Amino acid sequence: MENQLKKSVGILFAHIIKVDNRNIEKSIPLFCEIMKQNFDCTHEEVKKFLYEMMDKQYDLDTHIEIINQALCEDRISKFHMMEQLNHIIYSDKISPNDYKIFEDIKNKLFTC
Repeated sequence: MENQLKKSVGILFAHIIKVDNRNIEKSIPLFCEIMKQNFDCTHEEVKKFLYEMMDKQYDLDTHIEIINQALCEDRISKFHMMEQLNHIIYSDKISPNDYKIFEDIKNKLFTC
C-alpha cells in the first residue's frame, strides 16, 4: 500500500506541472523536496518519475480515491498534502484552472 500511496501522491503533485505545461527541469527541485519529505525518495527516483508522468495517461480521480482511502482517518496529512499542492501551484505561473483543480481535489479528498 505504501508504494501505491507514493505513486498516487506523486501523480497528484505532477498533475499540476503537466496540465500547466510547466518547465519540468525548473519544477524538479520543489517536486523532489516534497516527495522526499513525504516518502524519503531520492532525487533521481523522483526526477525519473516526473518525466514518466508527463507522457503517461492516468485517471486522477482513481489516485485521489487511493489517497483518500489510505489517509481516511488522517485529516492532518490530507491538509499537509493540500498545502504542498498549493506550494507547487504558486511556485510558477498560476492559471485560474489551477485553483479549480485544487478545489476539485480538495472536495474529493475530504469525502471520507
